[in-house]
Amino acid sequence: MSNTFTRVGTANMYDNALRNLGERHSSLVGLQDNLTAGKRVVRPSDDPVAAAQAERALTRITRIQTEQRALEVQRNAISQAESSLGEAVNLVQEMRQLMVNAGSGTLTTNDRKTISQQLQSLRDQFFEVANRKDTNGLPLFNSLGSALQPFLGPLSPPPDYSFEGLPGQSAADTVSIPLTLDGDAAFMFRPQRDGVYHASISSVPADRQFGSTAVTTTDPSLVTGDNYQIVFSAVGPGATPGTLTATYTITNTTTAVSLPPVTVPDFPADKPVTIGITTIPGLSLEIKGTPANGDTVTLEPSSSVFSVVDTAVREIGAAPNSNAAVQAVGQALANIDRGLERMQAVRGFAGELLNRADRITGNQETRSTQLEGDRSRAEDLDMIKGISDFQNQQVGYEAALKSYSMVQKMSLFNFIS
Repeated sequence: MSNTFTRVGTANMYDNALRNLGERHSSLVGLQDNLTAGKRVVRPSDDPVAAAQAERALTRITRIQTEQRALEVQRNAISQAESSLGEAVNLVQEMRQLMVNAGSGTLTTNDRKTISQQLQSLRDQFFEVANRKDTNGLPLFNSLGSALQPFLGPLSPPPDYSFEGLPGQSAADTVSIPLTLDGDAAFMFRPQRDGVYHASISSVPADRQFGSTAVTTTDPSLVTGDNYQIVFSAVGPGATPGTLTATYTITNTTTAVSLPPVTVPDFPADKPVTIGITTIPGLSLEIKGTPANGDTVTLEPSSSVFSVVDTAVREIGAAPNSNAAVQAVGQALANIDRGLERMQAVRGFAGELLNRADRITGNQETRSTQLEGDRSRAEDLDMIKGISDFQNQQVGYEAALKSYSMVQKMSLFNFIS
């Protein structure tokens, strides 16, 4: 039987023990760093894949925060625009009520002039609201353009008001809404889009009824935006006793082209007559009353809600009698209602944009929560597990230190006497 002896060098044993102690100490320090930071991945070298995932999540969260700050600016601008449109609608409704009052047959000429002055004051406020700017000094209703003042007027020659911005409405997307609203759609009239015309009478006598209804649009695609004039002539006795006959001619005063004369035969001489005008391209109206030679009805397109109010101010203030006032009021009310429809439509669109901004904010908050969860799963430390690992590592390190100190005392020289 042979015995085998293996000699272990004391220096080698000490080196191995010190190396193991160093590794345990480094591991303990690493666990302490993780606990202090509350993260499993303190440095990218701890877990390159998890570090990359956490970095991507943080980048996306930062981008969402930037988009949300921009959205808040947009929301504030549209909220101010919607509020301004509400103020504009209230002003127009107040002007409409004054116009209704101006049509009363009990008012005197001075009364109507007073109402005209009130309308002018409200119109000035209305025009200021349309040109209002946001807190950053940008117009609320400049559409796609960058004009410092979107609406100019009154101007000469016509059109009396102009929109200096670029008509149109920028679209919202998944993370943003427009900064401005389409002022052209809210306050301006376009012939083929709106077909808003004003009919004025050359002279309305106090002892004879003669006027027209509001101009209506029958086919917007046919509306040219030209001016028209309807002139009555050859008014005289009809074929039947007690009746009259009259002829009217429609002339396009923009192109100087006249349509063939139209004769209205045998209408009552002692009762108002209703004459339907349907031969103007895309437009129609009714003339009511008893026409006389030289009576003229002039049709002019209105360029804006401001134009409608200005015309009402001028005609109501200058109306010589209640018949003329009724004609002016009837035209103004019909056209102001068209303007209210446009403003209400744009205001409704602004409300939808604000609702959309709320939905975007909700979606972005959900995405941020999801991304924060992704980041947390990639790099955050499970504190319970971290404390447990640290305590285990601490116990192991302490055991290693004690065992090393005990082994270090074991030397042959200690037993040689």
